[in-house]
Amino acid sequence: MARLARVIDWLRFDRAFGSLCSEGRGRPAKPTRLMVGLHYLKHAHGLSDGEVVGQWVENPYWQLFCGEEYFQHELPIDPSLMTKWRNRLKSEGLETLLSETVRAGLRTQVLKRTSLERLNVDTTVQEKAVSFPTDAKLYRRPQFKLAREARVRGVGLRQSYTRKSKQSLVMQSRYAHARQMKRSRREVRKLKTYLGRVARDIERKVSGNAGLQKRFSPLLEMGHRLLPRKRTDRGKLYSLHAPEVECISKGKARKRYEFGCKVSVAMTSKDNFVVGMQAFHGNPYDGHTLGAAVEQAERLAGFEARELFVDLGYRGHDYQGPAEVHVARRGMRKVKPSLRRWLKRRSAIEPVIGHMKNDGRLGRNYLLGKEGDRINALLCGAGHNIRKPIAWLLFFLFGRSLKIVFLSAN
Repeated sequence: MARLARVIDWLRFDRAFGSLCSEGRGRPAKPTRLMVGLHYLKHAHGLSDGEVVGQWVENPYWQLFCGEEYFQHELPIDPSLMTKWRNRLKSEGLETLLSETVRAGLRTQVLKRTSLERLNVDTTVQEKAVSFPTDAKLYRRPQFKLAREARVRGVGLRQSYTRKSKQSLVMQSRYAHARQMKRSRREVRKLKTYLGRVARDIERKVSGNAGLQKRFSPLLEMGHRLLPRKRTDRGKLYSLHAPEVECISKGKARKRYEFGCKVSVAMTSKDNFVVGMQAFHGNPYDGHTLGAAVEQAERLAGFEARELFVDLGYRGHDYQGPAEVHVARRGMRKVKPSLRRWLKRRSAIEPVIGHMKNDGRLGRNYLLGKEGDRINALLCGAGHNIRKPIAWLLFFLFGRSLKIVFLSAN
């Protein structure tokens, strides 16, 4: 951690983020190095905001990495400050964190400059922290929230259906578990009816009152999105607290549908170094994300790619740049051996995505909104890149000496 701290250009973050803070107004800002270091450590070790702040107090190497000269015994910040800092920088500012990890890889020679000419590009799903959406839960939740808000605001309803909807939700679950699907669908229709009755009753009671209409409009809008929807509709609502969630099918046998957003990952073919990560909403076709993914990677790393290696999902892509796009497919006997070797390396991006989901925080995103999806994707790529120099430096410092001791003993 001490050697890696000397490699990173911390002054670059001061120059990039200094304009966001103004002197003489409000509470003094925390050091930029502290905030950047905490985010690097958080995503390198897959921790939450509270966990990384708590472990920072116990780890002197983390404190040195974040710029402290003496051991500290108190929390450096309140964990909620990390959320405020991310929201202030947004995804455009946090791209600097990913870009600096690429430069750090070049300085430590973990990443070769020639490796930046060949990229593997693929997409995955960044799941949101939502429960599995069922019609029964989606109909009952806005009905319960509308009834509760009406009670708080003093809006008298003809009937709130709070007790009846709870009973129908429980019975629907029991009927579905017993494979009594006709009875289960009947309870779902009841919940849909309860939601429609409460929504229409509230609309009648708050008409003409601008304040109440503004207060109830978000919940009523969600109710109107749920009521007329059908099985084959697009743009469905799958979560009330995360309406941006989309249903994405990637053809996995173990998990047919995933609820979140699509993320494009661009990494070097040889060194498995992430040079670009971008979240896309609207569930676009994989091939239509290639142009934006390559543009971001070239902008952050400061290079121009010569060859791109993708899977069959990128047939009919939208990339118009000078790099040559190679689609990995079956029956590559006629391909020359030098190109075949790089095409086989395309699958190396799959374990990298798996590590970011299991070791990082790409597997489940807890940040709010579409901007939270973009921020989490960028920081997951930065956390993966931080782990690689640390592993390389550990081998350089201890691996070689242990190997020499082992050989001398034999």
